[in-house]
Amino acid sequence: MAINTSKVVVGGLAAGVVANIIGYVLFGMMLGPRMEAEAVAVAPALQGRGMSGGAIAWQVVSTFIIGLLLVWLYAAIRPRFGPGMKTATFAALVVWLCGFLFHMDWLLVGLMTSTTYVLASIAALVQLIAAVGVGAMLYKE
Repeated sequence: MAINTSKVVVGGLAAGVVANIIGYVLFGMMLGPRMEAEAVAVAPALQGRGMSGGAIAWQVVSTFIIGLLLVWLYAAIRPRFGPGMKTATFAALVVWLCGFLFHMDWLLVGLMTSTTYVLASIAALVQLIAAVGVGAMLYKE
């Protein structure tokens, strides 16, 4: 069965909105100051760079791209695993694992402590599951 591209876009944009809101709360308000303080302690030149207009714009745009990716992946695996939150969670776990491994260099070079990395990883998992859950509700074949 073919993927319904228009529903992927609708669901992906909705997932992007949810992910951006949750990301702002979790990473911008709750973990952001801690993450910046730890990074600046190691590399003082990073002071304030995460809050620049360009950095914020890129975070918003990339979060929408991830929302689209999440719903596309959900649509791709849905025929095998069936519709619903279980399949949506599988899609979120795949994307989360990629991000977890990709960003591990922050931990390895000392830009954040292992506690902060674990907290950020949990926050990202919550963000992804919530976002793909909304996108999956809107996706229909």
